[in-house]
Amino acid sequence: MNVAIIGSGTMGRGIAQVAATADCSVKVYETNPEIIALSQSKLAKIMARLVEKGRITNEQAAQIQANISYVDSLKDLADSDLVIEAIIENLDIKKAVFSELEGYVSADCILASNTSSLSIASLAATCKQPERFIGIHFFNPAPLMKLVEIIPAIQTSEAVTQKAKSIVDDWGKLTVLAKDTPGFIVNRVARPFYSEAIRQYEEGIADFATIDWAMKELAGFRMGPFELMDFIGNDINYTVTETVFQAFFYDPRYKPSFTQKRLSEAGFYGRKSGRGYYNYAEGATKPEPNTDQALGQQIADRIVIRLINEAADALYFNIASKEDIDTAMTKGVNYPKGLLAWADEIGIQECVHRMDALFDEYHETQYRCSPLLRRMAKREEKFYG
Repeated sequence: MNVAIIGSGTMGRGIAQVAATADCSVKVYETNPEIIALSQSKLAKIMARLVEKGRITNEQAAQIQANISYVDSLKDLADSDLVIEAIIENLDIKKAVFSELEGYVSADCILASNTSSLSIASLAATCKQPERFIGIHFFNPAPLMKLVEIIPAIQTSEAVTQKAKSIVDDWGKLTVLAKDTPGFIVNRVARPFYSEAIRQYEEGIADFATIDWAMKELAGFRMGPFELMDFIGNDINYTVTETVFQAFFYDPRYKPSFTQKRLSEAGFYGRKSGRGYYNYAEGATKPEPNTDQALGQQIADRIVIRLINEAADALYFNIASKEDIDTAMTKGVNYPKGLLAWADEIGIQECVHRMDALFDEYHETQYRCSPLLRRMAKREEKFYG
């Protein structure tokens, strides 16, 4: 199978590696020779590390690298069966690329974007054959993360949806289907993990270290929200939050915070800049958390219930199936449990009570309880079983 990747940044590189490992012939479109050299160097290092760990043989490493070639003209992608775009999150730039690309590839070629937040329908509308356009959203690092969101636009044909899903499944990934709405599944449902943590900090309930401790030690998350934002980059995380907020017509549930905006404006991006919520300079001391159990449980419960409420609303609005929502959050961002299964464990009535308590305290619409949770509580239903 002939696969083309547009862009050889971190994500493009990763997707190319995944496809090449599945023995596809992969062409990577990139016009900057320095980036091509960097991409080749990084892939060689990754292959050497995999060989060293015994994951693959020297012969397999050589074959994977041989499966990938680089081109500097979109015309060179004419023989592609599938093209995945992985460039800057700018709608106009992506549209321009697809508008030109469609003139070179065959009518049977599937066109896909790896966008994490932009409208698939809007990108598809650029094409003369919008029915062959789809969203295929990998998670970083693509070779390691199992989850891939498959997002058909309203124009996408069912045959293209099923073919795209089948291809990515054959690459060894775990696919979930999501409706073409802002943030799809993961980037929508995960927003309260960050926003509710920041809100508690801004209220003075606890500092960064204490909130991170509570979410790791008491709620079971691998990283706390502030550690994770520093790892992702506050510039990137803030931009995604702002994009989702605007795309949802400024729904307060997705409102960005001044705390993160100021960090981003100051260049305090996190690990990559040496400072974010924490100081990563050599010799810097990480602050100690307040390990009061009652306080920690209050922090964790508040963030978890916001996440559950968001997941319930995603199901209520038919963004994805309950199974795909839970799979997306456990496999896409390594949550300790599926959020809807977690709601069953807590008890649906208790979930409603916790959301109502927050709304009664703040009277702010981001704390409104999902109608689905309220309906299920009245009927004494569960998500599973």
